[in-house]
Amino acid sequence: MTKYKLIGPITQLISMDGLPLKGALKDEELQVIHNAGILTEGEHIHTIGNYDDVTEIASNLDVRIIKLQSDYVCLPGFIDVHTHICFSGSRANDYAMRNSGKSYLEIAKAGGGIWDTVTNTRIASQQELCHGVIKRANHLLKNGITTVEVKSGYGLSVEEELKMLRAIKEANLNLESDLIATCLAAHMLPKDYDGNHQEYLNEIASTLFPILKEEKLTNRIDAFVEQSAFSKEDIEPYFKKAIEMGFDITVHADQFTPGGSKIAVKINAVSADHLEASTDAEIKILAESDVISVALPGASIGLGCNFTPARRILDAGGALAIASDWNPGSAPMGDLLTQACILGTFQKLSNAEVLAGITTRAAAALKLEDRGKLTSRTLADFCLFSTDNYNEILYHQGKLTPSQVWKRGDAVYTEQ
Repeated sequence: MTKYKLIGPITQLISMDGLPLKGALKDEELQVIHNAGILTEGEHIHTIGNYDDVTEIASNLDVRIIKLQSDYVCLPGFIDVHTHICFSGSRANDYAMRNSGKSYLEIAKAGGGIWDTVTNTRIASQQELCHGVIKRANHLLKNGITTVEVKSGYGLSVEEELKMLRAIKEANLNLESDLIATCLAAHMLPKDYDGNHQEYLNEIASTLFPILKEEKLTNRIDAFVEQSAFSKEDIEPYFKKAIEMGFDITVHADQFTPGGSKIAVKINAVSADHLEASTDAEIKILAESDVISVALPGASIGLGCNFTPARRILDAGGALAIASDWNPGSAPMGDLLTQACILGTFQKLSNAEVLAGITTRAAAALKLEDRGKLTSRTLADFCLFSTDNYNEILYHQGKLTPSQVWKRGDAVYTEQ
């Protein structure tokens, strides 16, 4: 079988190449190739450009031609850099109680909250969790998301966190999309743990971290830095231990109160996620750092709270990615494109800023240099939308979904 494929002609191809990582973006900065072609070589892109020019290059190769017969816009495969799609159970009752005016504490006392998901996830087998991850990741794939970050954090013990991360690893072997696992054992202090916050974190660091390395389950450590979870003072030694062992760090920061972003900057985390409560002081230090800010509009929609101050972060010179936070509690929608469009509307983001937030800047939030843009030698991960104008994609706020999704040089989804 030939390893080369030529796909086209494509009405518009938005490569997302050549954009700066940080700061505001204007739509005029997007590289739009009209009447484009994509030549793939195995899993990677060989050449993109004008269809006739790419066809001439392909004429010297043993190539399979995939001729497109109607208008399409091509974008890089989307990257969702923050999800919790490994879980069991539902929090529909929480949602109803929250919308009827119940507080977080009242919901927890009624048996809801994160601990409800922990209880159900602990009951589930590794195989059941794996099946759930596969189902949700395949749903995302149909919406153009070819790379998905997946957190643990509903096990909250060494044994149960391992079960979750092993389920994620197993799921990744049975998917077309790529899963990037993250250990969130520091999600909250378990209700059944006989000890304080520091003792729990010490146990996780000393017992769980070495197994994560040994079994190659993840190279990423996350923690929820918040009054209801872990303080800045408790979490800093935990992060330092992780860094000493070679883990990358990401932080649940500034969701309800500021403070976590300062820790993220201090330890040079890869990203600080949430940031709904960030003030001008936090925005300034984030913008002056290499930490990528990750907006999670799904949590704002689910909780009915403020959005991440995305406009101010970009105008200050920060790097902004956008993720779904798909989880059973605060962000059950799991629709990245719709959420990104809504964030763009309320925060007045250009289409370039929104698209960069779910492609090239999202790739940087996972330290992935081989995707998020379409150029020679990047992965052949891309989506084809049935339209002749890329602006239609965000205009329809998630209702215009891909007609085709390609992953590593193969068409893995075609709209029926």
